Amino acid sequence: MDFDLNVEQEMIRKEVRKFAQSEIAPVALELDEKEAFSAELTRKMGEIGLFGMFVSEEYGGQAMDYISYIIAVEEIARVDGSQAATIAAGNSLGIGPIYYFGTEEQKKKYLPKLCEGEALWGFGLTEPTAGSDAGGSKTTAVRDGNEWVINGSKIFITNAACEMSLGVTVQAVTGKRSSGKPEYTCFIVEHGTPGFKAVPMHQKMMWRSSNTAELYFDDVRVPAGNILGKQGDGFHQMLKTLDGGRLSIGAMGLGGAQGAYELALKYARQREQFGQPISKFQAVAFKLADCAVEIECARNLLYKSCWLKDKGRSFEKLAAMAKLYCSEVMGRVVDHAVQIHGGYGLMKEYHVERFYRDHKLLEIGEGTSEVQRLVISRYIGC
Repeated sequence: MDFDLNVEQEMIRKEVRKFAQSEIAPVALELDEKEAFSAELTRKMGEIGLFGMFVSEEYGGQAMDYISYIIAVEEIARVDGSQAATIAAGNSLGIGPIYYFGTEEQKKKYLPKLCEGEALWGFGLTEPTAGSDAGGSKTTAVRDGNEWVINGSKIFITNAACEMSLGVTVQAVTGKRSSGKPEYTCFIVEHGTPGFKAVPMHQKMMWRSSNTAELYFDDVRVPAGNILGKQGDGFHQMLKTLDGGRLSIGAMGLGGAQGAYELALKYARQREQFGQPISKFQAVAFKLADCAVEIECARNLLYKSCWLKDKGRSFEKLAAMAKLYCSEVMGRVVDHAVQIHGGYGLMKEYHVERFYRDHKLLEIGEGTSEVQRLVISRYIGC
């Protein structure tokens, strides 16, 4: 067993960390306060190769392993959850479905722009009445000659309503199977298509400088060639996409936990009470020790999951475990971090307050903690 990262993976960690500290950290607080998505910062992330990391070079990608991609998400999340969300959703949810399931024509048309970080793509699954029950989608697509007519809506869709948004992959009901269950198909819908509207969502508690949208489809007509892959494969495509997406959410939890822990450790070493740094008090030292242990466990679980994926082996069970554990570890770590900061931990200028807010969505998005436990229980035979 070799737990060492290779030279390329270590270099990616070093370079992405350097970028996050120099380019993201100075503006993270301001962007969060203004609830502003930064196209400039997103393009810079594209310039250093953070989009399409696992995509082959023929489509404009970096042809790297999944662990390298996860390390990049982790390092961005160590500084800012919003920018990490842009990268994670841009890759796992935006690029991923087109790369893994799209036709050759679709890949060549969309992937180069997305891999360059010149454009973003949304993943239209969640609906106002269909969250954890992804099979409860009400959005429909009806065949009309050589076109499909889409009607319905989606909500909480990342990267789908900013100046860089190029389009979305949307799941719709296209009929019934012989079993009586709905047939789901995924469609590619570009911005500018008549009847398609994407509206930015504001007043968010977390990921305030990440773009989140509501999508509306009112008799949206798309060519038959806009089906992603094959008709009827939509539900399978979405589930496979979420399997990979869980790893990136795990990376956000791991990176966020690491960032909050480092802030707390630094503060505890500097803050003095009763004549000594508070890090010397057992109550504080034990909190930090617990954080260090859980972060180490989370990293090993997540990296093993990615290693299995890179080896072409079954990784889905561990992906659910990693998503569950890493997101909940961040919750425990940020709680300790705020407590260690005391009153200052509740003030925006100390950043740990932002980590505290950002963590919650990780226990909800791409399958709640409850759903992850359900998935895991099925894998272990319950």
